[in-house]
Amino acid sequence: MSYDVTRATLRGMTHIPPPAEELRFLDAELRQLDARRAQLLVRRAWLLTSLQPVRPNLPAPAGPPRPETSAPGVQNVLLLLGGILLTVAAMVFTLVSWGHLGIAGRAAVLGAVTLAALGAPVALLRRGLRSTAESVAGLGLALTMLDAYALHEAAFPTADGVTYAAAASTLLAAVWTAYGVALAALPGPAAVRLPLPAALVCAQLPLALWAVASGGGPHTVTAAVLLTAAFDTVVALRVSGRSLRLVAAGGAFGTGGWGVLATGLLSLDAAGPGAAARAAALFALAAAIALGAAWFAPRPALATGTAVAGGLFLVAGAGGVPRAVLPGDLTVLGYLVCGIALVAAVRGPVAEPVRRGLALASGAVQACAVLWALPAVGVALLGPVAWVLHAWSGAPADARAAATVDGFWPAHAATAPLVLVAVATVLALAVRDVRWRPQAWTAALVLAWATVLVLPAALEMPYAVGLLVQGLATVAVLGFATPVSTGLAVLGSAGLALLSLATETGTLVVLGSLTVLFAVAAWRRRLAPVSASVSLGYATGLACAVGASLGLPPQHTALLVLAVPTAAALAAHRVGGTPVRVAVEATGAAAALVAVGLTLTDPPLLSLVLALCAVIAAGTAVRPDRRPAGYAATALLVLATWVRLAAWGITAPEAYTLPAAVPALLVGALRRRRDPGASSWYAYGPGLAAGLVPSLFAAWGDAHWIRPLLLGAAALLVTLLGARHRLQAPLALGGTVLSLDALHELAPYLVQMTDALPRWVPPALAGLLLLALGATYEQRLRDVRRVREVLGRMN
Repeated sequence: MSYDVTRATLRGMTHIPPPAEELRFLDAELRQLDARRAQLLVRRAWLLTSLQPVRPNLPAPAGPPRPETSAPGVQNVLLLLGGILLTVAAMVFTLVSWGHLGIAGRAAVLGAVTLAALGAPVALLRRGLRSTAESVAGLGLALTMLDAYALHEAAFPTADGVTYAAAASTLLAAVWTAYGVALAALPGPAAVRLPLPAALVCAQLPLALWAVASGGGPHTVTAAVLLTAAFDTVVALRVSGRSLRLVAAGGAFGTGGWGVLATGLLSLDAAGPGAAARAAALFALAAAIALGAAWFAPRPALATGTAVAGGLFLVAGAGGVPRAVLPGDLTVLGYLVCGIALVAAVRGPVAEPVRRGLALASGAVQACAVLWALPAVGVALLGPVAWVLHAWSGAPADARAAATVDGFWPAHAATAPLVLVAVATVLALAVRDVRWRPQAWTAALVLAWATVLVLPAALEMPYAVGLLVQGLATVAVLGFATPVSTGLAVLGSAGLALLSLATETGTLVVLGSLTVLFAVAAWRRRLAPVSASVSLGYATGLACAVGASLGLPPQHTALLVLAVPTAAALAAHRVGGTPVRVAVEATGAAAALVAVGLTLTDPPLLSLVLALCAVIAAGTAVRPDRRPAGYAATALLVLATWVRLAAWGITAPEAYTLPAAVPALLVGALRRRRDPGASSWYAYGPGLAAGLVPSLFAAWGDAHWIRPLLLGAAALLVTLLGARHRLQAPLALGGTVLSLDALHELAPYLVQMTDALPRWVPPALAGLLLLALGATYEQRLRDVRRVREVLGRMN
């Protein structure tokens, strides 16, 4: 093909792109159409919304209301109300309208209605209407009670009311029981449950009513009530019906509780052993019921609880017999012996819940006995505190008088030691469980110590014998070397020390003995912290007592007391262990405070005591681990100096400040030597402030020129030294004090010059000053920044 032909042909043809390019073009066009369609749909939706009328938002229709009660519940309420109304109507008919009918009419009406009410439940049960049958059966039972009343009014009007009530309740209980059994025997799953619980409720009355009708006394009536409780207990343990079992349990607890309460009142009111024995027999019956219930109880918790009650009933009954015969001092001891006897029953072949319950009952009795003895222990322990107000007034008549110098001895507390030692013996011997044995031994130790504490006062021993007994008890408990025994020893020794205040000789002997005793005990590592502190405390008291015995005034006695902190400082160096050292040093510091307190009224001796305390502190600071005590020694020396100066009547502040400022500056210099980077404010600031500031205040009020001159010279020297060594604190403090001191010296001349000038000169000078400051404000700010930078580069 020639070139010309090809050109002509191509010129006449249409341009068709490649397929890929054409496909891309079509996709772009479709995307534009989709976007346009979306815009049109949005516009259409808006137009439709604007054309439609606005409708109010109505709440969604609520569903049907939920019933608050169920259909069976409504049915039961209606049946109950109907039965009550019919019962009330029958009562009104029987009691009010009875006289309008003859004998035949009465019998016919009551008999027909009662038989109909009792027979209707059978037909109702066959139709499956159990709830209706229950209501009708209840109506029938109520009608039987009205029949009994009507029979009494019509046939037996002269019969004894109590006897007839006993017979009627017995007959009704039997009839209702037979009726309930007959209804339960009917075929079908549904049964009427009301007759049998009602029969059980009615059965609570016959025995008590028969006892009253037969002329029985309180013991007989109480026995009848307890037998009723026994019957209820048997029913509660044997029947399977839940409703009947609940009614029986309630009856057992109710009648049993009333029976036990009545028995307790009879035991307390027993005038002789015969009446007490009858009450004990009733308690034994109650205990038999409770223990029987515990033996057959299905749950261990219930068995344990009823066993506890049975054990307490046995103790109450057995202890009531000797109470009626023995004197009042032995009452608690008699009950305690009976409570301890329960421990023997625990060793017998009994079930574990019963054994646990009897053990708890025995423990409860013993705990009550110990609580009864606690007032006597409190008097023996706290009563001697009153001797602080009657020190060295003379030996009392006996140990009881020593313990009750300003109080009284509890009534019937003579047997408190026997009670305490008996419980302690039981705890020590009866507890075999390895988990509880250490606690039991500890409790036994506490009770034995309390026994010895109370024994002298309870037996009215001589005063000296009482001191000896309490001292031996302190030695004994201290020998156990346990935390509890140590605490008991400290308490006992405190009471012994207070008791010894009655006489001068006793005080010296007891305090000296206690000091030696606890000092010896401090050699045992376990007791060292407490024993050493207590020993030093008693040594302090001994020093005070020796001073009073020698007739020394309190300020002179303080010198004797200082022997205690001296001994503490020496002993702390030899004892081992940080706790012991801290305890000894703390007690020594407390003794030093006592010495200082004794000399507060005598400044010269106070200064001497403070100086001696400073020497003791300085000696303590010699030890490497007690270097900080040197600060306390310095403070005490300064304080002693101040007190001495005040006693001499010196009022110059430099006499008080310089003894403190110079050592402070020396300490600061030593610190700066060890740590050159330390701030001069921490090293020299306190010493310079203590030495310069009080003198500056004094100089402003001093009319002479010597103090301002010396203060200015000292401040100038400090300022120059600060500038020489580039130190902030000396430069700032020295410069400030120097400026204020100079201002004080120039103040009179400034005042004279101000008085000599015309009145317009001060305002003019102030205006010129403000103008100068405003004109050079920026320069002044730069100067201040420069000064701050210079000071910041200093230490």
